[in-house]
Amino acid sequence: MNNITISVKGLSVSYERKMVLSNIYLDLEAGKICGVVGPNGAGKSTLFKAMLGLININTGSVLFNGEDIKKQRKKVVYVPQKNDVDWQFPATVFDIVMMGRYPHKKAFQRMNNEDRTIAMNALNEVGIEELKDRQIGELSGGQQQRVFLARALCQEADVFFLDEPFVGVDITTEEKIIQILKRLANEGKTLLVVHHDLSTVNNYFDKVILLNQRLVAYGDTETTFTEENIAKAYGGQLTILHKTGMIE
Repeated sequence: MNNITISVKGLSVSYERKMVLSNIYLDLEAGKICGVVGPNGAGKSTLFKAMLGLININTGSVLFNGEDIKKQRKKVVYVPQKNDVDWQFPATVFDIVMMGRYPHKKAFQRMNNEDRTIAMNALNEVGIEELKDRQIGELSGGQQQRVFLARALCQEADVFFLDEPFVGVDITTEEKIIQILKRLANEGKTLLVVHHDLSTVNNYFDKVILLNQRLVAYGDTETTFTEENIAKAYGGQLTILHKTGMIE
């Protein structure tokens, strides 16, 4: 298996002359779940899109095992925020999950029984096989998130980018998702997860990136997710986080 490592060097991104990310350096190792944490507007989703080549960058480079994303695209999967998805799209759960097989197909190559088996196995793992014929807009928030996780599993990728996968889901779905992510990490996959609930960071992630337009801190969660680094990342928002119970 190809355990992909990721190297980000001097990455900067701006929108309409406003700097959103400034001079980011990261070396991400395989077999770890890495949480990306920071306040609203910190550039977390922008970091993902820049690393994936979905937006233009000002400076810097992102390499997957020493190669550009274009050469590793099949091995990398992206689960966007639910707000970025058209839930009225006329597709069934099974249709969406099967999209995970497209990177493995040549132009006009049809899906086969092996693809359908992989899709059903993914649906079984996330626990929604009985919903395979439902239209995606009819699902609950937790069910929708499971669909897109199943699509990601169906791609059989080595790198997973998940942008706030726990938002709007029930506790059962959240536990199911983290269980699957930990299995993938044990198999040597590279996982990056944008996350906003600070109370679960220590339990969910091996590594943590604290971000606020620049890289505040990165490393093992136990030694990096400290009150000092959290204060540097969140600044004046820290008092609010204490009051809401997100920081014990």
